[in-house]
Amino acid sequence: MLPNLTIRQLQTFREVMRSGSISEASRTLFRTQPAVSTMIANIEKELGFNLFVREHGRLTPSPEAHYFLEEAEEVLDRLDRTVRAMSEFGTLDRGSLRIACHPASSGFFLPKVLAEFLKGRPDVKADLVMRSSQVIEDMIASQEFDIGLAETPPQRSSIKIEPFKLECVIALPERDPLANKDVLTPADLENYPMAMLFSDHPDTLATQRAFAQCGATPNRRFVLRTHLPSLPLVGAGLCGAVVDRITAATSPAPGVVFRRFAPAITSSVALLLPAHRPASALTAAFSDYLREQLLQIEKTGVSTT
Repeated sequence: MLPNLTIRQLQTFREVMRSGSISEASRTLFRTQPAVSTMIANIEKELGFNLFVREHGRLTPSPEAHYFLEEAEEVLDRLDRTVRAMSEFGTLDRGSLRIACHPASSGFFLPKVLAEFLKGRPDVKADLVMRSSQVIEDMIASQEFDIGLAETPPQRSSIKIEPFKLECVIALPERDPLANKDVLTPADLENYPMAMLFSDHPDTLATQRAFAQCGATPNRRFVLRTHLPSLPLVGAGLCGAVVDRITAATSPAPGVVFRRFAPAITSSVALLLPAHRPASALTAAFSDYLREQLLQIEKTGVSTT
C-alpha cells in the first residue's frame, strides 16, 4: 500500500530538517516535543524506513531524508501556490472572462464596462468577441462563452435570459432647427434624410410602423448594419438617425444631440448566461456590474441640452 501522509506531517518533517532538531521544530510549530517526535515516527512507519539516525540524543538525516525533503517541499510549495491562487479567485483578482457581444455594444459600451471592471485586477484575462445576436445565442447555449450581450432572443432551455427594454432616440445635428424640440414625431421627420439599419432589423421595422401609424414615410438616405456609423453622418449634418440607447449613451458624438421620439421605439437587449453550469465568482461579479450599467442606461432620461 502507498504511504498515507498528511500535509501536517510534511510540514513537520520539513521544519525538523530546517531547524536540525526536534526541540527547535517544536518551538517553531508551537507543538510539544513529544508530539513532533511522534509525528516523525509515524512518517517513518508509513514510509517503512528511518529518515534519521538517532544517536546521543541527536537526529542525523539519512540520504533518503534529504531526497524526501526535496519532494515534500515541492508538494508544500505547490499547495501554497494553489491556496494563494484560489484565494485570488475568491477575491476576483485571478481568472478569465469569455464575453460575446453584439455589434451595438462592441464599439464602446462593452469595452468601457470591461475596462472599468478590470481596474486593479492585472491577473484577470478576458476574451471579448463581437458576433451577431443569433451566433451569440449558440455560443452561450453551447457553454462556449461565459456571458453574452445581444438582442433578446426567444426563450431557450439552454440559456438564462435577462432582458432590458431600452427606448431608442433620434440623433440630430446640434444646429438643426429640430434640435429645439424635446420630443420628435414622424410628422416632424417627414422627408427628413435619415440613417437607418437594414430593412429586416427590428429597429427599422418598428420605425416604419411608427411612421405608418402617423401617415408619414421615413426618408432613408443611409442604410447601415449598426447604429454607431450613423453618428459621424449626423454630426456632419447629412441626416438624422434612429439610435439605440447603448450607442447614444456611450459613444463619442461630436456635433450630435439626442431627442426622444413619439411613439416610442423600444429595442430589447439581454444578458445571456449558460443555463446548465454555474457561473464562476468572477463571471457573476462581472454580470452584476454589467447589469448595473444597463439599468442605469434604461433609467436615464434623454438629455435635451
